[in-house]
Amino acid sequence: MAASVEAVDAQSGSHGRGRRAGGSEAVEDYTKAIYALALRVEGPVSTSALAERLGVSPGTVTAMLKRLAAIGFARYEPYRGVELTEAGEAVALETIRHHRLIESYLVEALGMPWDRVHDEAEVLEHYISEELEERIAAALGDPDRDVHGDPIPDRTLEMVAEAVRPLADLEPGDSGAFARVSDRNPEMLRYLDSRGIALGGKIEVVGHQPFGGPLLVEIDGVEHTIGEGLAARMFVSTR
Repeated sequence: MAASVEAVDAQSGSHGRGRRAGGSEAVEDYTKAIYALALRVEGPVSTSALAERLGVSPGTVTAMLKRLAAIGFARYEPYRGVELTEAGEAVALETIRHHRLIESYLVEALGMPWDRVHDEAEVLEHYISEELEERIAAALGDPDRDVHGDPIPDRTLEMVAEAVRPLADLEPGDSGAFARVSDRNPEMLRYLDSRGIALGGKIEVVGHQPFGGPLLVEIDGVEHTIGEGLAARMFVSTR
């Protein structure tokens, strides 16, 4: 569970929400990256995984992790990895909330294609005020998912539980709804658009070629061949 606003404020000396307690874009970027990587692994996030995700050297990561530990946002042990504290998780979730609300607003209110909003949100997430965040959320009807299907933390920084599986993990005969897709690869999103594949589409796995071959799927009645790389980044609700 995320830290309360009061807990973050007390630890940081700030009077704002979790993001304001971060104090810099780098703090927000690192906490967000650690949070995302921690969803995929058991235990601490490795320095090398963090360096790869952020595109920086391991030495740069080590220096920043020491800073995060010093300000109470992370627990870091050399050669073991890093975990966010409750306060650090609050910073991450506040930044994620801003990012996903901005992406949704750019698409739904301004008509930007969904493949172009990630980079814009990466910049703007650090600068919008809490008042603007609230106005964006209200204008969008307080959504709990963004335009890529990613859950949006609510005002208390709670995240809706996800019940999705990567398409790559499904077996022939499995079916569900296309619920979420990674927003980090614009070319992939453009490819999905070009094939008429959209969130909410009904997916059924028809076949799977062996040795890492592609999946044959039927989406809204149309057959598609989906490579392993793309299938790993498409998530399906099988409820």
